[in-house]
Amino acid sequence: MITFDFKTYQYQELKEYDLSNIKEIFLKDNNMAGWYSLDDSQVEEIREIAEHVRANCDVFLVIGIGGSYMGAKAVIDAMSPYFTKTKPEIIFAGYQLSSDYLTELLAYLEDKEVIVNVISKSGTTLEPAIAFDKILSFMEQKYGNQSSERIFATTDAHTGTLLTLANQKGFHKFVVPDDIGGRFSVLTPVGLFPIAVAGLDIRALFTGARLAKANLDNCFYYTMLRHTLYQEGKVIESFDTYEPKLASFLEWLKQLVGESQGKEGKGIFPVSTINTRDLHSLGQYYQEGKDILFSTCLFAHSNQEVFLEPYAKTLDKVNEIAMESVAESHYNGHLPSSIISMDKISLENLGYLIFFFEMSTMLGSYLLGIRYYDQPGVNGYKDILHKRIKEDS
Repeated sequence: MITFDFKTYQYQELKEYDLSNIKEIFLKDNNMAGWYSLDDSQVEEIREIAEHVRANCDVFLVIGIGGSYMGAKAVIDAMSPYFTKTKPEIIFAGYQLSSDYLTELLAYLEDKEVIVNVISKSGTTLEPAIAFDKILSFMEQKYGNQSSERIFATTDAHTGTLLTLANQKGFHKFVVPDDIGGRFSVLTPVGLFPIAVAGLDIRALFTGARLAKANLDNCFYYTMLRHTLYQEGKVIESFDTYEPKLASFLEWLKQLVGESQGKEGKGIFPVSTINTRDLHSLGQYYQEGKDILFSTCLFAHSNQEVFLEPYAKTLDKVNEIAMESVAESHYNGHLPSSIISMDKISLENLGYLIFFFEMSTMLGSYLLGIRYYDQPGVNGYKDILHKRIKEDS
C-alpha cells in the first residue's frame, strides 16, 4: 500500500490544470505511448528463459547505459538484501568508460560461469559498445562455439548494428519496442529480463502499475503541484529517501525527469539525497540556502522489528519521525515537501511508483509544452566526443 501526503508540508495555493484532457491528447498523438498500455504478453516467456539463465550461470552480466539498465537496477537493488549475495550475481557494465572497472571485471569473471545480456537499440552507443566488444572477445575465448548460446541481445526489431551482429552470431534476442523510449522501458524486456533473472516476480510489477493506472488522482495532483512550484521559482526537485535500498530508484527517477523535461530552457532539475546521511552534508543548504528547492520524499517502512529501549520505539518509527521532523523543519525554512510512503518495499509498490512517475513526467512535459520522449541535447556531447576520438587516433 502507498499513501500520499501532498498537503501537510506545503504552503502553495495549487493551480489546477485539465490533466484528463492532456491524457487524451497524449493518447491521440500516440507519441511514444507504448509504455502506457502495460503490455505483459511476454512475461511468461521471459520468466521461462530467466529460469534457464539462473540455473546456468554464476554471474549475469547486463551491459547497457541510461534507460537500458537503470530501471532494472532500481528494482533489483530495492529488492535485494544488503549483505547476502544471491545466485546468480547481477553485475552491470557499459555505463561508464573506466579502464579499471572493465579490467577488474574481466579478471573477476575468469573463474565464473557467465551469461550476458547486452541492451542497446542501435548498438552504437559508445560506452556499452566498448564494453560489449571486450566482453564478446572474453566470452568467445572462454566458451568457443558455445559462446553465442550464453549471450542475449535486447535491441531494435528491424535495424541497427547490434541486431546485425546478433543475427550473424546467433544470439538470443529480445525486442526493444519501437514506441517506448529507454527511460520508460522498465516494464519491457529491457528491464523485465534482468529483474526476472534476479529471481523476482515480474508479474507483480504489472499488478502495481495497473493499480496506479486505475487511480490517477494522486498522480494528477502531484503533477499540478510540481508545475505550480516550478512557476513560483522552485526549479530544483530533491528526491529524498530514508532507505538506502532505494538509491538506484532515485537515480532512475533523475534520468526519467531530467531527460524528459530538461529542454528548451525549461524543466525542473532533479537531484537526490539518501537520508539521514545527506542531512549531515546537504541539510544546511536545504534549510538556509537559496530558495529554489522543493522535496519529494519516498519513504519505505521496514518490517524488521528493531526495538530501541532508550526511546521505547522501533528503529523504523524513529526513522519515520526523522523524516517528518526534516519535512517540518524544511517547511519552516520555506522548502515545501511531499511525502510518498510505502508500507514496505515490494514489487507491487515499485510497479505502482514506476507508472506513477512515468505518467506524471509525461503530463508535466505537456504542461511545459515540450516533447517528453526525446533527448536531443545528449547528442551535443556525443558529436564532440566522437569527433575528438577520431582526431586523436
